[in-house]
Amino acid sequence: MMRQAGRYLPEYRAIREKHGFLEVCKTPDLAVEVSLQPYHAFRMDAVIVFCDILVPAQAMGMDLELGDGGPVLANPVRDSVSIGKLRSFDPEVETRFLCDALRQLSRTLGSAVPVLGFAGAPWTLACYIVEGRSKDGFPAAKQLFYREPATFRMLLDTIASNTARYLQAQIAAGASAVQLFDTWAGELTQADYRAAALPAVQQVIREVKVAYPNVPVILYSKGTSHLLDSLAETGADVLSLDWRIDLAHARRRLGSRIALQGNVDPCVLLGPRQAIAEAVTAAVQKTGGQGHILNLGHGILPNTPVENARLFIETAQSIRLSASAKAVPQ
Repeated sequence: MMRQAGRYLPEYRAIREKHGFLEVCKTPDLAVEVSLQPYHAFRMDAVIVFCDILVPAQAMGMDLELGDGGPVLANPVRDSVSIGKLRSFDPEVETRFLCDALRQLSRTLGSAVPVLGFAGAPWTLACYIVEGRSKDGFPAAKQLFYREPATFRMLLDTIASNTARYLQAQIAAGASAVQLFDTWAGELTQADYRAAALPAVQQVIREVKVAYPNVPVILYSKGTSHLLDSLAETGADVLSLDWRIDLAHARRRLGSRIALQGNVDPCVLLGPRQAIAEAVTAAVQKTGGQGHILNLGHGILPNTPVENARLFIETAQSIRLSASAKAVPQ
């Protein structure tokens, strides 16, 4: 809900009428303004910095265009020679704009409101880097993975090492937690996930934890109900789940060792007010209200009424206040 504020907040759209998407990402003052818009509107519990998961691909040497038609990488990487040309970048140099935005957000919000950083997970980033754009099933990426597994592993290793440094830099700049988005992990079978995506995610999280053992790492994945047990092996502190996974089932399967985030269907926010309140209440109840970050199961839809987003948040806040009141001795 926070990262994709521009999909539904009119104040974001007003900025976008004057500035391109990448311009907003790369201009700290604009990125900070956009990052704070949902917080000012709804007083959420945290603020996530505004950026895009493909920014590291550009820092590695890819030609990136971000328009209304979706991301385009004009020079897709499909062999070992081109993979070898990808740069290992210094986040404080190539992506200093993001670090500056995080520093500014941290100063503005102080210690009371956590600021979150994020990155694309290696498999998802590899899909874009090989395919050149978003495409159903990412056939070019899978073709490279099946035909040249060693070459694909080299690509994942390159992405993973860059991503770990990128997240470390975000934490050093003020992020209280970081999130990995593995949007396309659900395209993989269990066996392929374990062979390709899992080791790369483990590498990123392991390297982040070596430098910052106490900073929580959140892992989001979409369409991965068949991968739940493998996701639990990533080392993530929190698993952010889409709406296809029942939270009560996930809690039973995973126990209390991993926190959960999510997972209301974004389409619920297009429905009647009663349905929104019921969905929020059900999501909280299914986890017992413990170890749970309430959120949607994917990005908020562009045509979501602002008042429905507000109801989603206010319902959650009322549940928390009610629980707090009951916990206070009379």
